Amino acid sequence: MKNAEVLTWPEKGESRIPYQVYMDPDIYEGEMKNIFRGSTWNYLGLEVEIPNPGDYKTTYIGDTPVVVTRDAKGEIRSFVNRCAHRGATVCMDPCGNTKTFTCVYHAWVYDAQGDLKGVPFKKGVNGQGGMPEGFDQSKLSLQKIKVETYSGIIFGSFDHGMEPLQEYLGEKMCGYLNRIFNKPVKVLGYQRQLMNNNWKLYFENVKDSYHASLLHLFFSTFGVNRLSQKGGIDLDETGRHHVSYTYGSLNEDLEAYKESDLRSYSSKYTLEDPSLLVGRNEFPDGITLAIQSLFPGMVVQQIHNALAVRHLVPKGVDSCELIWTYLGFEEDDEEITKIRLKQSNLVGPAGFVSLEDGGIGELVQKGIVGAPQVESFVEMGGTGVESQSFRVTETSIRGFWKEYRQLMGY
Repeated sequence: MKNAEVLTWPEKGESRIPYQVYMDPDIYEGEMKNIFRGSTWNYLGLEVEIPNPGDYKTTYIGDTPVVVTRDAKGEIRSFVNRCAHRGATVCMDPCGNTKTFTCVYHAWVYDAQGDLKGVPFKKGVNGQGGMPEGFDQSKLSLQKIKVETYSGIIFGSFDHGMEPLQEYLGEKMCGYLNRIFNKPVKVLGYQRQLMNNNWKLYFENVKDSYHASLLHLFFSTFGVNRLSQKGGIDLDETGRHHVSYTYGSLNEDLEAYKESDLRSYSSKYTLEDPSLLVGRNEFPDGITLAIQSLFPGMVVQQIHNALAVRHLVPKGVDSCELIWTYLGFEEDDEEITKIRLKQSNLVGPAGFVSLEDGGIGELVQKGIVGAPQVESFVEMGGTGVESQSFRVTETSIRGFWKEYRQLMGY
């Protein structure tokens, strides 16, 4: 079914989002085909996760399972985790080291480049059975993914004619990546979070700086992020990628929040362990919070000293998974590592802040049931798609939908 037959987009464009896009199975399948398996670069992992020849990890592009590995020559490869024989999952472990990948179903063997190297009983048994004459195993490789890296980050695309990765990211977004990945990183740990809502609701939430100090009591009360602080929204030229950034300290003026009588500011709350908010000023630009989203499903965060990559994985029309990779730098001393680990309690499935982000998408998914033709109203900060020197705006959400509509043909 063609996308135009499924949905007619509202005349007001990116400032109106029909709820149908969050609940229609046909639209979801179109997204997997046209976006994730289409002309986009998708986050696959970090080079530091597969440092040695034979190292591998399993992950997803959209809802398609893939393997990322480093071959004997040290080259990074990726392929769909689906046997060319009967479609079974080939690699079942989340990570490890191996020279070959063997499907447990019929023991077809593939090398680190995804090429088929072995087929048991290819010539049959005692002259009977086996593959037909002319069988060419070179044509039965695993489906290969185009791979490029930037600043130690691995990206993959189903489109082998895809524009170079740096062009897709753009100079501005590469600059923000360089800001975090400016020296060798190390992985401090992982968390996974399953959410009962459409994947786009979470990605909208990430791009929505306007909600942060309204929904999150912790942010406002303890000064981690308030809309009264200096900051803004930076978009790339297409509008598909964004960065929300904040300057300021914990001594920021509270008057705007005290006078607004907001639920998200409450002076009665205190921290039993104030060291949670004690950190180091490690970025020369003075930015204390930066959330970067790269279309269609990657997020890089700096919340004070808590650094992480988030990978958004669709799991159906009303479900998605968020995989958090917490980071530090190889040169970190023991003190800053403890600070990063403690501040990581702000985020993640049970974090003081992200717990609410995980729940709000489900509230929207429940609230829109039975209303596919009703539309979101997305006009905070105007109706255009441009960078802005303030954060009371939904410009980056509109930027997401601009790119989405182009890829989906709406």
